[in-house]
Amino acid sequence: MTQGDGPARAGSASTGTGRGASASGSQVKGVLLRQETILFGVLVAMVAFFTVLNPLFFSTHALGNVLQDWAPVMLLAIGQTYVIVTAGIDLSVGSTLGLSGVSAALTIRALTEGGTSPAMAITAGFVVAIAVGVTVGLVNGLLIVKAKLAPFIATLATMGAGAGLTLVVTRGVQIAGGPREVITIGNTRILDVLTPPLIGVLLVLVIAWVALEQTRFGRWTYAIGSNDFAARAAGINVSGHLVKVYMLSGFMAALAGLFVYIRLGSGSPTSGLGFELNAIAAAVIGGTSLFGGTGKMIGTFLGALITTAVLSGLILIGVAPYWQQVVVGVLIAVAVGLQHVNVGRSRGAKHG
Repeated sequence: MTQGDGPARAGSASTGTGRGASASGSQVKGVLLRQETILFGVLVAMVAFFTVLNPLFFSTHALGNVLQDWAPVMLLAIGQTYVIVTAGIDLSVGSTLGLSGVSAALTIRALTEGGTSPAMAITAGFVVAIAVGVTVGLVNGLLIVKAKLAPFIATLATMGAGAGLTLVVTRGVQIAGGPREVITIGNTRILDVLTPPLIGVLLVLVIAWVALEQTRFGRWTYAIGSNDFAARAAGINVSGHLVKVYMLSGFMAALAGLFVYIRLGSGSPTSGLGFELNAIAAAVIGGTSLFGGTGKMIGTFLGALITTAVLSGLILIGVAPYWQQVVVGVLIAVAVGLQHVNVGRSRGAKHG
């Protein structure tokens, strides 16, 4: 070995160490700039903000109430995420929630008054609600793939029809009179936070999460949203898959309607009013791109928590409920604006 080898090797080691430190720094920076990390930071900051203004916001009971409000939004946002990833939109989920809930309430009350056991009446009501939700989703899908309507127009039409039908069947009044078991299920709290229906929502979230990111159904959903022409060329039945995605959205809306019905113990014709905006906000804030092809369930989960926490926090600090939809609209506008900026940067980087 020559005398120059020592310094040369030392220099190489120093260079390697520098590169290793640079790589580690890049990895840390990448984690900090990830969408999920930023969203979690925003959520923590919001919780701290509302807790300072009203310490009750950080109590376990308040957390339980926030999660109760979060659950139906999360269910709707799950379906909305699948739909938006395909570059579509589903404006009908709020009215589908209301229609499914009152359908369950009417069925359960009628069977209970007819002498049917509570268990059978509740089961039948749940089946009817799910059938209603899936049917609305099927109609949406067929309007889009067969009638060639834009998703916005198709689901806007079913949103109006669903809201009107809900008022027709209920005559504008709440549907009560169900068995006590419904209220008992919805209000039995575990550790002052969780309820049995809420645990069910968490299980649905995990299943939807895995299905979107680990199964062929999820891969096809991403492929269609990224480039439906290429998806067809790859042998994917785009029309059939889109119908299934909208049926899934209707199914989730039905589950949300059942959750609200169990929580309240009655079916309200206005229970889904404005929920479609909250669901869209949750998905878009979570990083699901309105351009299609991009979105993660973890982002939607955090987006739903942020949306719900904001609305609950505003109520706790004394802001009038009428401002809720204003805040949701602002959140959607900001999230979409950031998406446009990111798309512009990506295109600029590619051209550069």
